[in-house]
Amino acid sequence: MLPPEALHMAERVTAALGTSNLPPSPLCLGRGEELIRLRNMLTGRRESAITQSGAVHGLGGIGKSTLALHYAHQYRGDYALIWWINAGSPDEIESSFTDLTHTLVSEWAATAGRAEQVAWARQWLAWHPDWLLIYDNVEDPDDLVPYTGALHRGHHLATSRRSTDWPDNATTLALGNLAPDDATTLLCRLLYKDEVPTPRQKADAQVLAAELGYLPLAIRQAGAYLARNLGVSLDSYRQRLGSKLTKPGRGKDSERTIARIWNVTLHALEEADPLAVELLYTAAWLAPDSIPHTLLTPPDTDPDDVAEAIGTLAAYSMVTDTGTTISIHRLVQTVLRTTNTDDADPSRHLQGRARAEQALLHHLTPPPGTDSTTDNQWDSLTPHLVALAAEAPPGLHNASLADAYNTAAYRLHHQGHTTRAIPLFEATLAQREQVLGDTHPNTLTSRNNLAGAYESAGDLARAIPLYEATLAQYEQVLGDTHPDTLNSRNNLAYAYQSAGDLARAIPLYEATLAQREQVLGDTHPGTLASRNNLASAYRAAGDLGRAIPLYEATLAQREQVLGDTHPDTLTSRNNLAGAYESAGDLGRAIPLYEATLAQCEQVLGDTHPNTLTSRNNLAGAYRAAGDLARAIPLFEATLAQCEQVLGDTHPNTLTSRNNLAYAYRAAGDLARAIPLYEATLAQREQVLGDTHPDTLTSRNNLAYAYRAAGDLGRAIPLFEATLAQYEQVLGDTHPDTLTSRNNLASAYQSAGDLARAIPLYEATLAQREQVLGDTHPNTLTSRNNLAYAYQSAGDLARAIPLYEATLAQREQVLGDTHPNTLTSRNNLTSARRVAQAVQQRNTATAAPDNGRLHS
Repeated sequence: MLPPEALHMAERVTAALGTSNLPPSPLCLGRGEELIRLRNMLTGRRESAITQSGAVHGLGGIGKSTLALHYAHQYRGDYALIWWINAGSPDEIESSFTDLTHTLVSEWAATAGRAEQVAWARQWLAWHPDWLLIYDNVEDPDDLVPYTGALHRGHHLATSRRSTDWPDNATTLALGNLAPDDATTLLCRLLYKDEVPTPRQKADAQVLAAELGYLPLAIRQAGAYLARNLGVSLDSYRQRLGSKLTKPGRGKDSERTIARIWNVTLHALEEADPLAVELLYTAAWLAPDSIPHTLLTPPDTDPDDVAEAIGTLAAYSMVTDTGTTISIHRLVQTVLRTTNTDDADPSRHLQGRARAEQALLHHLTPPPGTDSTTDNQWDSLTPHLVALAAEAPPGLHNASLADAYNTAAYRLHHQGHTTRAIPLFEATLAQREQVLGDTHPNTLTSRNNLAGAYESAGDLARAIPLYEATLAQYEQVLGDTHPDTLNSRNNLAYAYQSAGDLARAIPLYEATLAQREQVLGDTHPGTLASRNNLASAYRAAGDLGRAIPLYEATLAQREQVLGDTHPDTLTSRNNLAGAYESAGDLGRAIPLYEATLAQCEQVLGDTHPNTLTSRNNLAGAYRAAGDLARAIPLFEATLAQCEQVLGDTHPNTLTSRNNLAYAYRAAGDLARAIPLYEATLAQREQVLGDTHPDTLTSRNNLAYAYRAAGDLGRAIPLFEATLAQYEQVLGDTHPDTLTSRNNLASAYQSAGDLARAIPLYEATLAQREQVLGDTHPNTLTSRNNLAYAYQSAGDLARAIPLYEATLAQREQVLGDTHPNTLTSRNNLTSARRVAQAVQQRNTATAAPDNGRLHS
């Protein structure tokens, strides 16, 4: 958490006029009209994105970064601060924000953690106006949501290969290749500076520019080569390009063009500075931005030689150099990582990878006098490890690198960035399979970890088959009752439960519990964990009659075996409170939640993740009890702590944000609920993916809020889209799919479209009866909703018996005073009153006429 003095510091610290980290101003020709449009867009809308047109296949080299940098220098006097942000991934964005903090408060930043530094930079930008943030090379527009959605006192400008998926309030500017005359002028300026080219030189430049497809990156690199080799004419250079990589199927247009240029440039570099070529091939395998000079400096190599080689690469426009770090264009990396059969040494790209691996392992060595690698080392090198893992050629293996992948993956997972860890888990597994064999215990552990990462990312279609295969191998290699086999069986059961397949989850949980009782003993922590998980599955199935006693027994055993304040005991206490809440017994749930929170605060500390979960659960119970005066402040406090402790986009933070939005909606405060739902959805799409179950939940909740606001024009299409995704991702009968179907029926009913609502309610009820059972709380909800739809259609003959049956079942399952039971009783009373009024009206209509004349 940011200490109060740091928060106050963010308000008081001012940036010196003109503060920036901008690279030098580039030569930017042929973009005058785009520059004016960009200025108008930013000053009118405050957010913009420079993208590419589809004519260049979405690849780089079009000049987006050049235009953004030219804009920044052109209007530098209009901004108090300009900050260039490498935005290829969320990690890189955070690193750029830590650099900003170091620039403004270097002494405080020297002792602050990474998350604190990012939080401070955001706090500073929230306090101060007139800044420009340039997000370069954005891979996913959703990565910017935590910043563009919260910081409104300056301008946001992004460059990206993506032309779609930008927020509605961000205008976009599509860039194409340069016009022929502009491309020729740019090439001549690079070659002849301020001299006027001769007609022959200009004609040769026109031919070469056409040969290069008017691609700005290609023209710049050709110009850099020719400027360094004055004895080579334009026509001679064009002939050297030849027809390399122009055969069909050998890459896209931009790749082929760039590769042809590099074949010439690399030959020149080999003669001038072989070390520069080595560094280029090494950098091809690392993250494209912020590669430290030190990472590229092999042991026993003079840093001055490396600096000189980097200077040569920069002179040829192969890299951008800041003096301490370099950046390399992604298109350059793509081609350099590919085998070039025209090269004298076709394996040179693999040699570059080997150097990159060695460099990372060397820089992960613990500092002198310490036993472990520091957090700062891991934070700075993890993006490069992810890049290596994502592009690993088949057949290569490095045991030390696999260990580094594994450690980095665990760190990302525990930081809530599991999706980004998947390439690391995949590479670790591939190396262990190759080196240790398919059934080695470490390979099985790695396979289990990858399945867990898929599950955390919501990718159950890949997680479950991998868990199943891993379990089969554990049974074969270690035996049916080995502790690791039992863990694997438990993990598979949990995945089935996550997929809503309780018919497979519960028997597997039961079998695992029986085996753990037999192998480990009745009170072993693993046995108690199994018992807790089985109770959770019973609760998910609506079988509170079995869930609550099992939760109570597990809690009693954990208190006896582990102690009253052991974290697992606190988890058990929290789960039992949740079961009481599900049963509508808030009189027992709330005091237990309160006691558990007090113990978590005492034992684990005020900001421990489990304490935050406990606080969130208590707030939810207050909300369920209708006590929004206590619920909302507690939700708000919990969210603030989650943001500071776990980070703005940690899955638990997103859950906390969703819950606060729900509380606002319950209070009727849709003006605060809807924007918060929208922000949460955008962040879940970014962090968890578009089809993760939590993302689908967010989409459903937002649709529900639109419906509550009377905006059925937005609610119904969103409900329909969400249902289609639930059916595709989780299956047609998953409990969440059934809930989504129920919500869509409810929206149709709100729109007065009973012709679509009633059949959908009927189908949902039939499926819930089949999947969840006749007396599951959700089945009873479905039955009540269908009765209400019949009543709305005036069909009281079907509505009243259904209300009566639902009330009887709720009294039996939930108890006589459960809120849902009270709702059922009220609905039945209301329907009977309407039926009685209709009957009286019909009786009055049928009364005999007493002979009065009517005119």
